[in-house]
Amino acid sequence: MNKTQLLDRFAQDGEERVVLARVLDQLDRSQRRSIPCVTQFLSPAQRAAAEPLLAALGHPSHRFFGGYEGAERTVCVFLPPWLEKEDWDADEELAAVEAAFPSGAQLTHRDLLGALMGIGLTREKLGDILMLDGRAQIVALKQAAPILLSQLDQAGRYRLRLRPLPLGQLSPAPAQVRLIHDTVATLRLDAVLACGFSLARGKAAQLVAAGKVSVNHRECAKGDRLVAQGDVLTCRGLGKCVVKTIGGQSRKGRVILELERYV
Repeated sequence: MNKTQLLDRFAQDGEERVVLARVLDQLDRSQRRSIPCVTQFLSPAQRAAAEPLLAALGHPSHRFFGGYEGAERTVCVFLPPWLEKEDWDADEELAAVEAAFPSGAQLTHRDLLGALMGIGLTREKLGDILMLDGRAQIVALKQAAPILLSQLDQAGRYRLRLRPLPLGQLSPAPAQVRLIHDTVATLRLDAVLACGFSLARGKAAQLVAAGKVSVNHRECAKGDRLVAQGDVLTCRGLGKCVVKTIGGQSRKGRVILELERYV
């Protein structure tokens, strides 16, 4: 398939088509010049859209990375045949900046993101923003770091003190999860969603039908879709849960589940 046919098949809308076209452009550039080439930052949904596209192309050598293992926002780096994944130097393409603010300041992720947008940085140039006690760590494309360091001096009503930060010194907080052990009558999405977020099944079905639910970061409006072990369920306004294990049946014939809900 050519580029147009691939985009017709894998892009769900115009915005996603633009993202996937840029991914294909970087893959083509890497293959033509035999050099590593990096996309802009992808959200989990954009990465989920890119993965089947790359699978259809025969899994060209690539790696998703966001400055640290487990990052939510990642770039995709395409690698030439002479470069192994573990030998790619992320410091060539990514940078991190630490912004310190007064102790006790009530700064949020939204405040920092707004300040970054205010100095002209688009979301595609920015990775995760890690909020810590009295400081925030910001991952960005390397070419965006000088703008960040020279122009970001305030967020909300608080002054910021900035310094470059090696990627190896990023400090992501461990995920806070709550284990849920329960049973469901069926592995339908609406039933498992209700279990994971402590909802009535009817309410869960409404959220699915309203387009607020994603499975593995892809929107799903079908409440009867069957959920599998390892699936990631997200619901706007409620958060994320992961189907850790699907066990056997209870004495009453219900399916035994173990879920992890992120809190």
